Amino acid sequence: MVRLQVRDLAFSYRDRQVLSDITFAAEGPAVLGLVGPNGSGKTTLIKCIDGILKAEGSVNLDGEEIPALPRPEVARRIAYVPQGIANHSRATVYETVLMGRRPHISWRIRREDEDEVVRALELLGIESFAFREVGTLSGGERQRVMIARALAQGSPLLLLDEPTSALDLRNGMEVMEMVRRLAREEGRLVVMAIHDLSLAARFCTDLIVLDHGQVHVRGAPSAVLTPEVIADVYGVEAAVETREGVPYIFPIRPKEEK
Repeated sequence: MVRLQVRDLAFSYRDRQVLSDITFAAEGPAVLGLVGPNGSGKTTLIKCIDGILKAEGSVNLDGEEIPALPRPEVARRIAYVPQGIANHSRATVYETVLMGRRPHISWRIRREDEDEVVRALELLGIESFAFREVGTLSGGERQRVMIARALAQGSPLLLLDEPTSALDLRNGMEVMEMVRRLAREEGRLVVMAIHDLSLAARFCTDLIVLDHGQVHVRGAPSAVLTPEVIADVYGVEAAVETREGVPYIFPIRPKEEK
């Protein structure tokens, strides 16, 4: 079972404090959502966990400090899908997803690697254009390709930065359902930054609400997505209705300043 522990994490861009006093633990199988307004530190926290940004504090995965590990070893343990996807690649979809196997490949591609690529293509529903160039795809299709590459990597911790941002309603729900199923069936831990509160409430097992670079509250979606929290963090008056245990958020108006 994969276990992530973040203790006293802090990060600054030059003289601007972006994250401070971030402490939490999570273990798979689970989908942990990072929510909060623009500028609250969601993407920065994802990058600090992966070690792309060098933060103060501790990021520990299964008893080992991530910053102390060589990058190839980090890639075997953590798969990361950024928010922005380049659109000029001449590589095919198959080749791009195969790149996710690089941490496991020595001098030749094994049958096991090819099987993982095919499996990832099928999970994301993109096997029909496996041999098209990535640069010819739509933004939503490219997003699915990059998620497939991360899945093929086989890492126990999956970091996703706004995985549904380029997807339409149906594709976004399908990707979120696939991610939740993957966590459940394979015991993976998924940590994702996500803007859509309704999708987060429906598909995440746990939420961390960030505000001004700190943890405002953490808990099950039904416990933390309340009108009071939404007003405090987002500055929006909202109604919250619960159906089948899932909270649905209906924004009403910006909160009046006193």
